[in-house]
Amino acid sequence: MSLFILLFGILLLFVMILKKINPMIALLTVAIVTGLLLGMPASKVMGSISNGIGSTLGSMIMVLALGAMMGKLIEDSGSAKKIVFILIKAFGKKNIQWAVLLTGFLVGIPLFYNAGFVVLIPLVFAIASATGLSKLYIGIPMAAALSVTHGFLPPHPGPIALAGIFHADIGKTLIYGLILSIPIAAIAGVFFPRLILKRNDNVATQNFTVSEEQNLPSGTKSFITALLPVFLIIAGTIGSSFKIDYAVKPVFVFLADPTAALLISVIITLFVQSSPIVKAMESCAEGVKSIAMIVLIIAAGGAFKQILIDSGMGETVKQLTGNLNLSPLLLAWLITASLRVTLGSATVAALTASGMVLPLIGSHAPPELMVLSVGAGSLMFSHVNDTGFWMFKEYFNLTLKQTFSTWTVMESIVSVLGLVGVLVLNRFI
Repeated sequence: MSLFILLFGILLLFVMILKKINPMIALLTVAIVTGLLLGMPASKVMGSISNGIGSTLGSMIMVLALGAMMGKLIEDSGSAKKIVFILIKAFGKKNIQWAVLLTGFLVGIPLFYNAGFVVLIPLVFAIASATGLSKLYIGIPMAAALSVTHGFLPPHPGPIALAGIFHADIGKTLIYGLILSIPIAAIAGVFFPRLILKRNDNVATQNFTVSEEQNLPSGTKSFITALLPVFLIIAGTIGSSFKIDYAVKPVFVFLADPTAALLISVIITLFVQSSPIVKAMESCAEGVKSIAMIVLIIAAGGAFKQILIDSGMGETVKQLTGNLNLSPLLLAWLITASLRVTLGSATVAALTASGMVLPLIGSHAPPELMVLSVGAGSLMFSHVNDTGFWMFKEYFNLTLKQTFSTWTVMESIVSVLGLVGVLVLNRFI
């Protein structure tokens, strides 16, 4: 009976999102309704919601805020655009897809998906115009890189939230995510469009240039600020992983904490960029404002997750799937992918699934790989109920059929390869 109640709750969530109700309101409503229908007293329902919000945001709110500040500082300073110009000059026309892919990675790590897309799309069109190549031929590598970083790599909201829920080590999650992200982005972003698209380069010139804007920061400064949080977290994770104690080990332990790494990065960025401190603080404030709704959606998702845990639903799912000869990581991906197809939002799907699959974590499903498995499932088969689908369609002026055959297939490739990569990693760690 409890499983039918859960399915009813998911159906209610789907209907509310379909009716354009804000996902935060929808998640909170469904959490309360599901908890009451599962027989929880009203006081316990509201207590679970408070605990879920607190436990979810408590471990990640400063990471999200500092990450948003960092991304906005990089965007406003022009560092993201400078990185694009440097990579285009370095790779040239023949390897332009690789340049765009790498650009998507470097810009996508500090920036959220929508911000990264908006920053890069004018440059994608400029490159396509200068080279005579198809806009999609240039644009898919960019979108693939942004999707991969959005689904697999902290400090994006989804991976950070899941790491907090699953008590995963963020440094290890980042390292494993990078191992998966590079080959997956190459396959989905470079080789896939080469298979399905014509290059349309018969009118291209041998040498092309994309005019660089004035007053951009230096290349060294741009790369340092964009990648500093990643380098600090990885260095801290590696340095603190040694069993023996040594003098500077506490320093590495400190750097491995994403809050510390991002705070250091923000402070260094403030010092090295040329913007006045007042303007930089305004950028920081704007960055935090831009993620306010994302934070609230994550909080509501945490509330729903806690209802599923406190009602025993997670254990019910574990018992029902106990006799299935399936890897917990595969099962987590299947559940999340089903929710993604149903609900549209990758973040909502991942957070909804987290409460159901949390009991599956164990020796055969490390929490870091569970984060990546759920993250991969949350990218599966993006279609008409996903805002990313419509953003891609409208910017590239595609028909629905063309959007399905490019964007939807690309996202599905990333999702399936992410699952395969997680299962392979699980055999070696």
